[in-house]
Amino acid sequence: MVRFLVAVVIFGFTSAAFAEGELTSILTTTDIGRLAEFQKARADSIKQAHDEGDPADVRVLDEILAGEEQPIRGVDLRGDYRCRVAKLGGEILPLVIYDWFRCRIGEDDVGYRLEKLTGSQRFTGHFIDDSETSLIFYGASHYSDEEPRKYNDDPERNLVGRMVKVGDARYQIQFPMPFLESNFDILELEKR
Repeated sequence: MVRFLVAVVIFGFTSAAFAEGELTSILTTTDIGRLAEFQKARADSIKQAHDEGDPADVRVLDEILAGEEQPIRGVDLRGDYRCRVAKLGGEILPLVIYDWFRCRIGEDDVGYRLEKLTGSQRFTGHFIDDSETSLIFYGASHYSDEEPRKYNDDPERNLVGRMVKVGDARYQIQFPMPFLESNFDILELEKR
């Protein structure tokens, strides 16, 4: 309950979709805790990336982070996207920017469903309404030679993050405290 309240304070949840029972019935306690660490993980990881990252990669990171949050509620997210991941912070490397891959947002019986379709590390997941300017993403990672997983099939494959709209056809999902390789990941999405 305490972690949930911290998440409420951090994100300023205003949507009725975030009734206490619903959020805690979808996300694990660990993932609610990761969301509660969002601001600290983001600030610390961006600082480490700027301080220790390759200058060319830092310039790309600054481009990714550019743009103000815009209203996302009611936006039709369905379609094909090019997407890339920036991994920030951690012990391996301070900043890694991957090349562009393909992603798609469609719909299923749960709602909007995001799929990262190419690359060796892939994932699928769904969204929870958060506020006028953000959605909560929850999903699971898998490798290209594996079948997609459902959220919480293997808790160490769980992904949780915050999706925002930062341009006419630009979105980001920011993942605090991922289980692999970094302290903060950003998936940049550009609608095609």
